[in-house]
Amino acid sequence: MKKNITCKIMLFAILMTSLMGCSLWPSENIAQYTPDSTDDGTEDEDLIVVGFSQLGSESDWRTANTKSIQDALSEENGFSLIFSNGRQKQENQIKAIRNFISQEVDYIVFSPKTETGWDTVLEEAKEAGIPVIVMDRMVKVSDDSLYTAMVGSNTYEEGISAGEWLEKFTAKEKEKALKDKEFLEPDNEKVKIVVLEGTLDSTAQIGRTNGFHDIASRNSNWKILGTENGDFTKAKGKEAMETLLNKYKDIDVVVSQNDDMTFGAIEAIQEAGRTCGVNGEITIISFDAVSEAFDKMEEGLINVDIECNPLDGPIIVDLIERLERGEEIPKQTYVEENVFEAENAAVDRIGRQY
Repeated sequence: MKKNITCKIMLFAILMTSLMGCSLWPSENIAQYTPDSTDDGTEDEDLIVVGFSQLGSESDWRTANTKSIQDALSEENGFSLIFSNGRQKQENQIKAIRNFISQEVDYIVFSPKTETGWDTVLEEAKEAGIPVIVMDRMVKVSDDSLYTAMVGSNTYEEGISAGEWLEKFTAKEKEKALKDKEFLEPDNEKVKIVVLEGTLDSTAQIGRTNGFHDIASRNSNWKILGTENGDFTKAKGKEAMETLLNKYKDIDVVVSQNDDMTFGAIEAIQEAGRTCGVNGEITIISFDAVSEAFDKMEEGLINVDIECNPLDGPIIVDLIERLERGEEIPKQTYVEENVFEAENAAVDRIGRQY
């Protein structure tokens, strides 16, 4: 950290005064490391210090995302990383960011729980002269200068990809039915869809919902029966799917906005005596494309998975290094992503990191 010598003098003064039974200043003004920090308290003036507030550990995707940041922002790469797990609570993340500011880190990286509610703490970071990189999800603030850059996925395009895949799939199914000379009742021509949404007001939930709905709106034979919130977790995804199965007896397609909810939904479908996937009654569209989802695609339980690439670490390193050189960087950087179908899953997963 660039303030290394000053910090060592201050720490020495604190130690001496504590031994004499007195205090230099109120304890709330002393920088504190978060309990789950990966920093060991030591400093190296040659390292770039980054405070990283992760949203939580709610999914396999989030675990892969955290690992990407920790691997990229390593001491070997010239960084000292202070990590804080927000445990799915915005108030925890705001507290962590304020701790980073008090510790005078060089950069702050965080993945916001929701898009709103960040103006005040980001204003504090700006006043402290600390660049902020928003990761994975977007923030809505009154002044875009409150953050330096955003790195992550174009979740609206992910929703579009899911809708376009379903268009092609239903067209093939209809063609097959006509070829087999199956008689379709008017109501059976409707594609009956239910949606498992993630954390409300998060970028992933907003983008994937809007993208998919824009494609659905141009397909008059699609009918979205209902939507339930699964908060991006397996347990809540299962509960949401159970609710939908009880409410709607005839479901053709489940659009699940992340893999963990999908895993819970599959359990609910199977426990209800229904089948899903490639040869099942219910078509499954999922998002993220983590390793376990590839397992389920190979088993035929998931039809297609829209990738949400968690490997943001190398991009963030590149942006910070460019800032260190005084270069301008783009306001938004999107990671590359693909669409994976069950029939090609065994080949497509070769060489993947998550």
